[in-house]
Amino acid sequence: MSNAKVLPLLEPQVVPCCPPLNERPLTQEEAVRTAAMFKALGDPVRLRLFSAVASHQGGEACVCDISDVGVSQPTVSHHLKKLREAGLLSSERRGTWVYYRVEPSVVAAMGQMLHHSAA
Repeated sequence: MSNAKVLPLLEPQVVPCCPPLNERPLTQEEAVRTAAMFKALGDPVRLRLFSAVASHQGGEACVCDISDVGVSQPTVSHHLKKLREAGLLSSERRGTWVYYRVEPSVVAAMGQMLHHSAA
């Protein structure tokens, strides 16, 4: 029997919550949050990792299933940490593996923010 323990989900440091860009100018706080999200996705490796998690069956992925992105495992961990810090992913340790999932509101919030509403 293992003495490993399950850690609770890590809370993201940034919560995506911004109105559509054509609705009104962003506040300073909204702009900082939004820039952090897009900056995190501005790296091709991070974008591939985010996509791998978002499209994984069941809505979550073990790091062991998504680490084949052409960089070393420590680099994968670094990029996943950046995605967590930007509020794009949450994680949970189960035994020796860490499982990642896209924060439920992230994709919807990003899509809503970029949605152009007819005026």
